[in-house]
Amino acid sequence: MQYLCALMIGFVLVPSGFVQSSSATLPHKAILTSAHRGEHEHHPENSLPAIQGAIDAGMDFVELDVRTTKDGQLVLMHDPTVNRMTNGKGKVKDMTLAEIKKLDLGVRFPGQFPDLRVPTFDEVLELCKGKIGIYVDTKDATPQDLIAAIERHDMGAHVMFWSEDTKFLGEIHDLRPTWVIMPEAFNPGNVRKVVALLHPQLLGADERDFNAPTIAAAKETNVGLFVDRQTEDEWRDAVEQGAVGIQTNHPAELIRFLRANGYHN
Repeated sequence: MQYLCALMIGFVLVPSGFVQSSSATLPHKAILTSAHRGEHEHHPENSLPAIQGAIDAGMDFVELDVRTTKDGQLVLMHDPTVNRMTNGKGKVKDMTLAEIKKLDLGVRFPGQFPDLRVPTFDEVLELCKGKIGIYVDTKDATPQDLIAAIERHDMGAHVMFWSEDTKFLGEIHDLRPTWVIMPEAFNPGNVRKVVALLHPQLLGADERDFNAPTIAAAKETNVGLFVDRQTEDEWRDAVEQGAVGIQTNHPAELIRFLRANGYHN
């Protein structure tokens, strides 16, 4: 939708990340993309190979889950525990980085990823810099620690923060007002509330809230929707309904679909 051409508040979204400019615009058919937990159909989720898979697929962003270890280090892990994704057991917050680094992250793909370890957020930032933007889903980390890591790698202009917690996003916004935050849409009333409170460029949406009333509220407040969608029919519907971005578990397929239809470079 053309109302999303200029994505306001001094920033414009582009496939390589975020460019500070109050006048630049996107072609109305440009759709941003994000790989949910990396390319995790063929790689362990939240791993360096999964992130590289998203880069290789041509994605604009890779969505990653960040947690804090017992000794204050940021690592990638979706679940509170390491149980599902590694050969270990225990909560991330109760383990040191050294303990977590001993675990096998490739256990769900026997023989394919020998010696694969849980990555630190710093390792991820180093890999992503200059190649792909980062869509941060903060599971357990302070704004201060996240910002410090991102600034160590000069990635502030290429990271966006999604959360259902408006207080957390407000803290990010207060500390770094030009960085991109993305609250969850939820419903029309919440759209109006968070737009008035935080002035985000984007709102997240999924099967719960990508519906006609919430889409209308986003258009009314001139904010873009970044929606989770998994099939070609859902991708087509998202584009037709005016989504500015699509997140998926199937990055290569999404890129092929968008490029075939003129929605992605």
